[in-house]
Amino acid sequence: MNISARYRIHYSGPAHSGPRPIRIRLPSSIDQPILTAQVEQEGTVPFQRLAGESTPENSVYLGIVEPHDGQIVVFDDSSYEPESAASSTSEPSEATGGIKLIQPFHERDAICRLDTGYFDLELCRGTGSGEGASKWGIRHFTSKQEQVDLLRSGNNALGGFYGPFFTPENGLINPPEHVVAHVTVEECGPVMHRYLLSGRIPDGLRPELRGKSFSVEFTFYRDVDFFDRRYHVDHFETEVNGRCALDRITVGDEFESGEGGLVFDRFDSYNRTPYREGDPYAALLKQEVASIINESKNQENPQEEPARFAYFRNLLDRDLTNAHWDLYWRLFSYWEHALTDAQIREHLAQVTAQAHVTADANERPWHMPSQAIDVSSLKDQTIFPGAADCTAEFNSSNGRCMIWLTSQPSGGFQIVQRPQSGWVNWGTNTENESPALPVDTRIRTIYGNYAQSWRERADLETQASIQVQKQAS
Repeated sequence: MNISARYRIHYSGPAHSGPRPIRIRLPSSIDQPILTAQVEQEGTVPFQRLAGESTPENSVYLGIVEPHDGQIVVFDDSSYEPESAASSTSEPSEATGGIKLIQPFHERDAICRLDTGYFDLELCRGTGSGEGASKWGIRHFTSKQEQVDLLRSGNNALGGFYGPFFTPENGLINPPEHVVAHVTVEECGPVMHRYLLSGRIPDGLRPELRGKSFSVEFTFYRDVDFFDRRYHVDHFETEVNGRCALDRITVGDEFESGEGGLVFDRFDSYNRTPYREGDPYAALLKQEVASIINESKNQENPQEEPARFAYFRNLLDRDLTNAHWDLYWRLFSYWEHALTDAQIREHLAQVTAQAHVTADANERPWHMPSQAIDVSSLKDQTIFPGAADCTAEFNSSNGRCMIWLTSQPSGGFQIVQRPQSGWVNWGTNTENESPALPVDTRIRTIYGNYAQSWRERADLETQASIQVQKQAS
């Protein structure tokens, strides 16, 4: 089939923007999986047809280009790849290069392990076993240049979502731990991979949160320093922390380095927002766990306790100061059957009532930061910053940095950087597990050596404007 089309890129924004995804619309009669284009200042660039975005009128093609204003993109008869190379979009051809599916997998539930050219990452469906190692999401994440896995044990994950469904008050703790995600491969080619993870959220104690489903769309691109995701959850309305929680969720990204270390040791937001330090809710929860365990030791008839409770009593009869929250929260899990539903409600009502008071006590003033925050030096190695749509965590020694850009601001965050366990967390919740990120928000997550220049890197996303216009033949 003959093809002859010219497009002009109109770009405004910071110079040297780096490689960007560029979409071009061609007639729907052109449906080759891969086309190559001649791009001014770059030469031959592969473009991948996006089946999920194409329409009966147009085929949408995606290429990775470093844009310049006035740049010309040309498709012609030489744009077609040889038949053998275009017959499969799952692997790049020798001519085009691009994203590769690689082996071996780290985890038995892996969906894919991708070499994007910039990242080596592994996406998992989860096992539903109720433990840290059974989570769905990104369970291994490495920059190819740095060669450091930010999730080396596989017991933590990027991409999970929690509140308001997975909170002690609802008798559920962690969706990535209790759900095996259904996986749909929406796009799979040398330029872009897109995966849709979906499932039914387990029913908990709150009737208004039962029967809900979720989906999370992960999009990975070749040779760029970011990936995208978007969360959809069925409409819901409930109450958390005494306030309405309407179609807002907690998204949590976890990182690990082992005891005594930190992947990231600073937090910052683009326009610095006030924060409070410490986590009274978690402290009260630990106290309640300790109280329950101590009371059980003094029972006259300990043989009457459920076997599952005995298991947790032995597991939790220890100093919980540096325990991972997955451990001590599980005592209140509706799925564990260590406590009855009535006992869960009774104990958590006490914790919540106290947390409402302590969270807003005058002894916890708001601080106005003048520089990036050293979270591990503060109480509970935890802070709760205010609303933002651009945040970062970085390592002040080696320069590694992760930047989160959200298409809608999150109403607040919970940031943990705890060297005692080596655990770091970025969560879109405020005090007392209140979810703060609107459903259907897009999150662009950037990673690289940007500790000293992360705002400038974020500007490349927020201040750049790219439009593609078809030119007369």
